[in-house]
Amino acid sequence: MSQRGAGVRVAVVGAGVVGLTTATLLQEALPGASVTVLADKFGQETTSDGAAGIFRPGLQFRGDNEADARRWLADSYGYYKRILESGIGAEAGVKNLSGYHFSNKYPKIVWNALLKPLLEEYRECTEDELRFHGYKYGTFMTTMLTECRKFLPYLTRKFTARGGRMERRHLDSLEELADHYDIVCNCSGFGAKELCQDLTVTPIRGQVFKVKAPWVKNFYYEDYDAYILPGFDAVTLGGTREFDCYDAEVNKYDSQRIWERCVAVVPSLKNAEVLREWVGWRPYRPFVRVQKETITFPSGKTLKVVHNYGHGGYGVMTAPGTSMHAVQLVQETLRGHRAKL
Repeated sequence: MSQRGAGVRVAVVGAGVVGLTTATLLQEALPGASVTVLADKFGQETTSDGAAGIFRPGLQFRGDNEADARRWLADSYGYYKRILESGIGAEAGVKNLSGYHFSNKYPKIVWNALLKPLLEEYRECTEDELRFHGYKYGTFMTTMLTECRKFLPYLTRKFTARGGRMERRHLDSLEELADHYDIVCNCSGFGAKELCQDLTVTPIRGQVFKVKAPWVKNFYYEDYDAYILPGFDAVTLGGTREFDCYDAEVNKYDSQRIWERCVAVVPSLKNAEVLREWVGWRPYRPFVRVQKETITFPSGKTLKVVHNYGHGGYGVMTAPGTSMHAVQLVQETLRGHRAKL
């Protein structure tokens, strides 16, 4: 294995959760390779920073086919579970989290066919639970949450300790990398709209509160968009899901609606201290793109690229699985290149 990566120059474009996960997995798969992360935003500047990070896929989560989507989910769940089992969950920002999904109107919405096969605890609510919380329908589950304010620094430490380089740089075109790297992993998220001229990439605007409420131990979902997700140092209250919306400012009417809905679910939240409000653009694409490509530019230059973007609101949850797939495509590409030589 150590010879496979020797001398290979790899660039990862994007330093959000998908980019950093890809970068660390590339280092594991290609020992001896030079891996550089290029991005114009890092850490708390990224969309990943505001994500609540619960492992709970929407039924609209898609790859090119259903088998890919299920594999990405299973591989991601296994990745985070191994972090927990290794005893570094608190350091990495990963923890088990139990909670409920309730509804009074939609009995089918509380059941998640993608999630149930992965979890050890997933069941319908008892009559006592429904009566206590005041709902007609509900499920209870134990899943995981990954908080990027801890997870991104953890990945960064892991990456740089292995000799990885991080460079703040804005790219107008992938062609800028053609003479400098053997292969590029494009994890640019919403940036792929311009960088790849991919007009299917669309922002889904999300607005949330981050509050201090350490007494909230379980997570809660109500219907489609009301959620309460306790992390390590804050509880995320959400949210909004506005398709093709480029508004980056906090909207006071969204704030009021989120607050009222969440307090109705957990009344004690009315006493919570508001730490901040946050707005981000989820980089949505109808199908997550994990794909290899050789690009020939008008100049005649060529570049081998593996794409890994378009996760929408499921980037934290599925980054490990799609990144494992992307790394496999990198290895296939390099093997094909060596075979030709």
